[in-house]
Amino acid sequence: MSNILILGGTGAMGEHLVHLLGQDSDNHIYVTSRTVHKNQANVSYHVGNAHDDVFLFPLLKMQPWDVIVDFMAYSTVDFYNRVGVLLESTKQYMFLSSSRVYASQESPIREDSMRLLDVSHDSIYLKTDEYALAKARQEDILRKSGKNNWTIIRPYITYSESRLQLGVLEKEAWLYRALKGRTIVFSRDVLETMSPGVLLHSSVVMKHIHKHFILQLLRATHGVKFSTYIWM
Repeated sequence: MSNILILGGTGAMGEHLVHLLGQDSDNHIYVTSRTVHKNQANVSYHVGNAHDDVFLFPLLKMQPWDVIVDFMAYSTVDFYNRVGVLLESTKQYMFLSSSRVYASQESPIREDSMRLLDVSHDSIYLKTDEYALAKARQEDILRKSGKNNWTIIRPYITYSESRLQLGVLEKEAWLYRALKGRTIVFSRDVLETMSPGVLLHSSVVMKHIHKHFILQLLRATHGVKFSTYIWM
């Protein structure tokens, strides 16, 4: 039996992972969400904001967790303040980063390709906690944590039945306007950039993670803790 806690598990990617994990009756899955969902045979939903320590910390102490999968988007400060308790609360912590951490390059992206955080000389940009920078900084926090029971996952741009981005704009910011023939405001970079073949359906990404997830669970169950990266 594996006890799995999924933080923010009802979004575009999380809902597919919950479905895959729920197919194995040996998995006991606990999912945080800000909205009410119907419990299933081996899936229990806990309503609350996982950014709130008052809500989260009792969940972390509820029982020993074999795996925690974290879909939450943190500020770097917030992540730094809670990463210790997350790592201490589980055998294996899976952190959802993003391939947006990588800098632009002509050659295919590799796991060791340079990140924006490492190569940007834009002092104004580097002072921000923009998504790509925040995720890269949070990866660094994990690497410097002194622990090795974590996995960093860097999926590329995903879409689903409920999510479709235009550049960095969510569908709520552009799809209705497009359907109504109205003007959409976005950056020139989006206009001039063509990214063929980078949109992945979230169910495909989660199937890859689920496949690796089984291996992680087996190793965690046997007390083997290690760090690794996966990117799609």
